[in-house]
Amino acid sequence: MKKIVYTTDYSENSIPALKYAFSLSEKLQASLFVIYVYEFVSDSFGGKTKEKHNKILTDFCKVHYGGDIEKLDVSFEAIADDSVINGILKKANSLHADLIISGTKSEMGLKELLIENKAKELISKALCPVLIVPKNANLYRMDTIVYASDFEEEDVCAIDNLVSMAKPLNAKIQIVHISALKDGTEIKKRDWFMNLLNEKVKYNNIDIEIIYGENIFESLKTYLEDKNADMVTMLERNSKGIINMLFHVDLVKKMETLGNIPLMSFNENRL
Repeated sequence: MKKIVYTTDYSENSIPALKYAFSLSEKLQASLFVIYVYEFVSDSFGGKTKEKHNKILTDFCKVHYGGDIEKLDVSFEAIADDSVINGILKKANSLHADLIISGTKSEMGLKELLIENKAKELISKALCPVLIVPKNANLYRMDTIVYASDFEEEDVCAIDNLVSMAKPLNAKIQIVHISALKDGTEIKKRDWFMNLLNEKVKYNNIDIEIIYGENIFESLKTYLEDKNADMVTMLERNSKGIINMLFHVDLVKKMETLGNIPLMSFNENRL
């Protein structure tokens, strides 16, 4: 993992994601590209809109990072675009970024709901994984990464990608499959998946478990707590999967079920 894009809107809830992005880029020795996308509007800064935005962006990071920015491989850029999502994606694509990091909100009023839908749009369109960092995330360790799996072939590609982050951090990847069925079918599916994983992915620090529960969100929450997870990752699919359910309008509050753990999503169409 060589290039990370962090996008901010200057909100208080974007600050944990900022700290996470700086910390992760330092640990991975990756280049960090900090961006702020502003809409095309009349120039309120007297012909120096981009210059002013760049200064605001740099100052914002210096104030809230808390470390010595000069020691990091980091750059700052304010980008004008009529769509925030398009502005982020264009920059990430031009860099061939390996990861996009963004903050999120947990209070689900109308405005926040729209923001969460933008997070889903970013996840569904990005060419690289997207990491959403909640406002109360634990930023101080990266020992255990949980991957919520459907035991499908596409999961293997995502896990192989995840290893590029986990290996430099010496982090454990804990694969979990949640099922309401307690029969031999799930065991056979696990064994098939394990064989495929061992064939395709070269990383020794991986475990696989099946847990049983009727409520996927509560089961996952309990599992994350039991494993003291530092991040949860999963594969976003067009028609099914946990991500699709998490961002459903009727279930959007279920994101809170995951607590304060950063959520990273891979898009099956981009692997």
